[in-house]
Amino acid sequence: MSTVMDSFSWLYGKPSCQGRIKVEPEDFVVKENLGFAFAGTGEHFMVKIRKTGENTKYVVNELAKACGVKSRDVSWAGLKDRHAVTEQWLSVHLPGKADPDLSAFEAEHPGVEVLETARHDKKLRPGDLVGNAFQLRLRDLDQPEEVIARLAQIREHGVPNYFGEQRFGHNGNNVTKARAWGNDEFRVRDKSKRSFYLSAARSWMFNQVLSARIENNTVRSVMAGDWLESEADPRGMLVATVTDSIQQDVDAGRLSITAPMMGDNALPTTADAQAFEMAIVEQEPALLKLIRDNRMRHERRPLLLKPEQVEWQHDGDTITVSFALPAGCFATAVVREMMQEIVDETEGTEHDAYSDQ
Repeated sequence: MSTVMDSFSWLYGKPSCQGRIKVEPEDFVVKENLGFAFAGTGEHFMVKIRKTGENTKYVVNELAKACGVKSRDVSWAGLKDRHAVTEQWLSVHLPGKADPDLSAFEAEHPGVEVLETARHDKKLRPGDLVGNAFQLRLRDLDQPEEVIARLAQIREHGVPNYFGEQRFGHNGNNVTKARAWGNDEFRVRDKSKRSFYLSAARSWMFNQVLSARIENNTVRSVMAGDWLESEADPRGMLVATVTDSIQQDVDAGRLSITAPMMGDNALPTTADAQAFEMAIVEQEPALLKLIRDNRMRHERRPLLLKPEQVEWQHDGDTITVSFALPAGCFATAVVREMMQEIVDETEGTEHDAYSDQ
């Protein structure tokens, strides 16, 4: 089955192995990592849940009822996929109130377990996490040996840091709508739809630049004018002249080549890199116009993603793989490099998760 992602290049070539994922919710396990400790006191009642086959926003609404507050008083660091088993924290604003008893809430919602509670002095906000840990079961693999070989490559060299198909909507509908909005074919007043379409527009152009760099073999090779980033210096640096030292730092993972999340301000890249990026994004004039009209601010995103703690177990035509990703990265970008997913036409293409949602 073809998908909207088929237009983007694979780092190791398109996989020939076919298989299934998410046959059962337990085949896709996600555990959130906030990366910070709670204060122990404060106005916010923190609830760690494990949900199976449930939508995050549905659980938020039901938890709000159980705590006697409005849905807007419950917040989260990231939305999690419905068709999975996921663990995450929710925060409930309960100033001056005792911790509520959630036993009835659990009894009424068998797909939700309360694992832990705490108090904190700040509410959770989208993006308040360092990442997620994943455990995925890949079933009915017709060439499991190929998957194992690719896992070894992924562990050593990483995968393209693509935004996953779920960012673009079913059959890329969010991108289609974004283009139409950019062409002034209609207006979008709904705040959530505006966010979906703008995110899809920026993500689509990022994926296009990344795919083009894979095609011309520069995804790991520094260009003159590239913008590089590192964990040690998130401000980034411009490459005026490509040197052996800079390329060695990229090869060793100390520096990362980036591509644009387009905005209305000028690109920080120059020379060959800027010319390359603009030649790609200017093929989407409606999306560019939309982003500039809405005063989006330019950001950068690394081209490559290296999953951590990559491990796997092989049992016949099934492989169980685990890995951790930082916030904002998609598990589907990892799976895409391992196998082609068999999806029944009636199932649609809804998937997990990127780690900040």
